[in-house]
Amino acid sequence: MIQLSNIQKTFNTGKPNQVTAIDKVSLDIDNGEFVVIVGSNGSGKTTLLNLLSGNILPNSGTITIDDNDVTRLPEYKRSKWIARIFQNPLLGTAADLSIIDNFRLAALRTQNKGLSIGKNDKFKALVKERIATLNMGLEDKIEQPIGTLSGGQRQALTLLMSVIDTCKILLLDEPTAALDPRSADNVLRIANDLINQYKLTAILVTHNLKDAGNYGSRIIQMGEGRILRDIKDTEKQNLKQNELYDWFG
Repeated sequence: MIQLSNIQKTFNTGKPNQVTAIDKVSLDIDNGEFVVIVGSNGSGKTTLLNLLSGNILPNSGTITIDDNDVTRLPEYKRSKWIARIFQNPLLGTAADLSIIDNFRLAALRTQNKGLSIGKNDKFKALVKERIATLNMGLEDKIEQPIGTLSGGQRQALTLLMSVIDTCKILLLDEPTAALDPRSADNVLRIANDLINQYKLTAILVTHNLKDAGNYGSRIIQMGEGRILRDIKDTEKQNLKQNELYDWFG
């Protein structure tokens, strides 16, 4: 599904503040895998997501998705495969637009845009049905500006929007870091349900080691731009919380 081969990313090349964020990383992620990435600040976690999404391009190496070489493709050309949830709930939505307008824009993410808005009764019914699964009472507020909602509500809706159009890969970049504990738990539960329901390939970057232990089928620890540990399947399931803490000394 996803293959990274000998990826290198250096910022400020040739300057005193040069830093190698990703150092010759090779990684294969199978279709349907849910990978959790942990590591200290500056370890390369978010840079890796940025490289996968096309937000930045590598200095060297190759990235393939479904056997398609996407190494030099910009972010918008990868959107037919990838949806991304950011740390900041304000990102990924248009605050001044209504909930239904945001869903309509998300539904057109990979399609040609015309002059028709397309908010017909069928589409509204679909959106209401999807939102009702959140049990947040937002299905009757679809004309409300999305910017008036709480961070947890916006992240939950953003997750639903990520799968309203074609999506094979879900990138979760510390999606609960700005949320209170209850909202954070709810957002990750929703994300996990959607990953399973739509059989998505998912990557979660997190500093929360409890979440890293509870979610995903594979866990990767990064440090100084390299992969330090890569644990999956039964070994991952048997990983104890104190073992994860020991990784960080």
